[in-house]
Amino acid sequence: MKDGKMAEHLGETHELKRVMGPGLLLLFIVGDILGTGIYALTGQVAAEVGGVVWLPFLVAFGVALLTAFSYLELVTKYPKAAGAALYTHKAFGIHFLTFLVAFAVMSSGITSASTASRAFAANFVASTGLASGGLTITLVALAFIALVAAVNFRGVGESVKVNVLLTVVELSGLLIIIGIGFWAIMGGQGDVSRAFTFQPAQDHGLFWSVIAGTTLAFFAMVGFEDSVNMAEECKEPSRIFPKVLLGGLIITGVIYVLVAISAITLVPAADLGEGETPLLKVVQAGAPGFPISVFGIITMFAVANSALINMMMASRLIYGMAREGVLPALLGRVHAKRRTPYIAILFTTSIAVLLITFVGAVPALGGTTALLLLCVFAIVNIAVLVLRKDKVEHKHFRTPTIVPVLGAISCVFLAGPWTGRDPIQYAIAGALIAVGILFWFITVRVMKTSAQPA
Repeated sequence: MKDGKMAEHLGETHELKRVMGPGLLLLFIVGDILGTGIYALTGQVAAEVGGVVWLPFLVAFGVALLTAFSYLELVTKYPKAAGAALYTHKAFGIHFLTFLVAFAVMSSGITSASTASRAFAANFVASTGLASGGLTITLVALAFIALVAAVNFRGVGESVKVNVLLTVVELSGLLIIIGIGFWAIMGGQGDVSRAFTFQPAQDHGLFWSVIAGTTLAFFAMVGFEDSVNMAEECKEPSRIFPKVLLGGLIITGVIYVLVAISAITLVPAADLGEGETPLLKVVQAGAPGFPISVFGIITMFAVANSALINMMMASRLIYGMAREGVLPALLGRVHAKRRTPYIAILFTTSIAVLLITFVGAVPALGGTTALLLLCVFAIVNIAVLVLRKDKVEHKHFRTPTIVPVLGAISCVFLAGPWTGRDPIQYAIAGALIAVGILFWFITVRVMKTSAQPA
């Protein structure tokens, strides 16, 4: 691939319409972070640490904050779309590494959408009273991901108004949990002391149990990195991004800690860790008169938004790499009538179907998403330091050198097997990256063959 073509693909030559001010950007960031993670994985975090379920979310917030500072320096220095792939290309100039980062981001989108599909199905089953069971949840999840593919195929884009609406729905569900929890506490219901009770899984001590919980909770904090792809559509991105991105992270971090405290106050850790609908149990325990179907619908809206955004991102990323010759040209075909990348949509949806069918469990899929992004974040933190030598004419945010250093170390640490991470997550991530590498070599071989004279 020529450097010019790579640069064009990474957003260095085209200008998008700048329509997002600080308010809309904040809603985008908050809406992107909120969603599947806190709705689906709170119980699994509780299973690792017991009552101090809020602590892994707080640690995950700290790690995300370190990496967010690195993203802030890069997005204000290079206010272009393409995010991690752009920064990797600028820092290292290795096309294969750029491809791996882009493919890892794409894969994280598919695993995140698969997680959302399972969470949607679990809440749908619980809200409608269908026969609960693994097969039922899997079938509903598969039907849901097929619906997402159909919407994706029709080319329905996410407008700013829709994003605002879905963000309000997502936020309302979490505020309901916080409200129910604190209302119950004021009424003498529940047990606040549980929020400070440590109950490690197996024989792990406090440190390693919290780290194991953090590897799960980190999934709830991802999404802030997507905002850098909106840089070309923001007004004065170099000026507004620092306050808005940090503000969005702080808002979501506070909400997550309050939700965790409310949940554990009303539902014991052992009960919270069973099943795939932990927050529905909180509503039932703290407000039995509250229509459970209403909260189930709110939850489904939240995770549906996550699934659609991630599958659209994944299919467009595959399409873009195919159009640039990094993947087989077949994946870059566009439907004549709908003008959507239908082969890329079919490809990404097929991977999601396999993950939902054969992996299934939300923690495995959510953990894989976090694992892939932790690896990408480590590279981004290193890229900040490498790109310090690259000077730009305009003023930009500059993070203290120690921050990206700590960010890279913490991301690498949380990605390691010593954290107690389920080995299935490495297997899933490895299989996805192996598929990408295979496509890379196939494409290179095809391009060399086509370049040879007849």
